[in-house]
Amino acid sequence: MFTGIVEETGAIESRTRTEDGLRLRIGADEVATGLEHGQSISVSGVCLTVERYEEGAWFEVFLATETVERTYLGDLEEGDAVNLERAMPADGRFDGHVVQGHVDAVATVSNVESVEEDWFFEFELPPGYERYVVEKGSITLDGISLTVADLAEDGRVTVAIIPTTYELTTLSAKEPGDPVHLEVDVLAKYVERLLEERFE
Repeated sequence: MFTGIVEETGAIESRTRTEDGLRLRIGADEVATGLEHGQSISVSGVCLTVERYEEGAWFEVFLATETVERTYLGDLEEGDAVNLERAMPADGRFDGHVVQGHVDAVATVSNVESVEEDWFFEFELPPGYERYVVEKGSITLDGISLTVADLAEDGRVTVAIIPTTYELTTLSAKEPGDPVHLEVDVLAKYVERLLEERFE
């Protein structure tokens, strides 16, 4: 489980296609320190497993075909930046919200606006996902725990980004038309399932 609080941004150092998927080597400093084989890391919101690593330098993960098809990680090139977060320790502080690292879909940046020191990002959600989003609720975009500032009737979601989040994540490089990984609040999906069973 993750919190959606990005620890640092890393960069794709290499990518290797295999018959079963894609292997990525990601350069990182803090996140690549103290790693263990089999450890989970959120890479721009996608929960992946560490296969190999060099202390304080890089780690490698494997993306199965389903992961490549469901996310945009397969489109990344060497040098592209990704948001990184290690799994939350049991005794750690819970600063964000419950993030599983299970991407629901890919959303699209539709507008970026600077207002004084803050930024407002608008995202277009794929059809059907707006029902899991509420104003002032939580949403995960590219592995970042964010609060919904506004939800339009057409399914567009606006979030306010503080300078720290803008500077420490990949959002600073995002422009209209760019993809982002979407993970809606898992609590909303549980509530939906319980209600479906109750009224069946």
